[in-house]
Formats: sequence, C-alpha cells, structure tokens
Amino acid sequence: MQDRDPNIVTSSLSRSVTSNDITVDVRIYRLEHDTHWSLEVVNEEGTSTVWDAPFDTDSEASAAFELAIEEEGIETFLDKDNVIPFPTRH
Repeated sequence: MQDRDPNIVTSSLSRSVTSNDITVDVRIYRLEHDTHWSLEVVNEEGTSTVWDAPFDTDSEASAAFELAIEEEGIETFLDKDNVIPFPTRH
C-alpha cells in the first residue's frame, strides 16, 4: 500500500483581515490526523509569518493573531519589518 500525503484541514476562522490599508491572509490549519493547529499570516507580497508553537484549538490560534495585531499592529507583517538581510561578504 502506498503512503499518501495527509489532508490539510483549514479552520473556519481563517480569513483575510484589512486594517490601515494593509491586507493579510490569516491561515489556521492542521494535518488531518494532528490535533494541534498552526497559525500563518501571509502579507500582500506573499511573505509568510508562521508561529513556532502549535495551538490546542483554532480559537487559540485566532486569539494569538488578534493579540499580535493589538500589541504590534498589522504593520508588523509588512516585509520591511520581517526581512533580515543577508550579510555581505567583502
């Protein structure tokens, strides 16, 4: 029997959020046989921010996104804040 890739379950709490003319996609998902949820935020440029720690519920993942917006603002997901330049060699 051939192994197949697991299906991805997307939470109904996944959504697009717009604030201050900035839109991000909030993606909350898990593998079909996993009980923990992942949280990923993708900005308009396609840059992805993923939380390291999994969440027990999709509601906890959604609340973590809301907390990040409340504490840091939606601007935290813009490329200029998240891109770490590679050091240049001389």
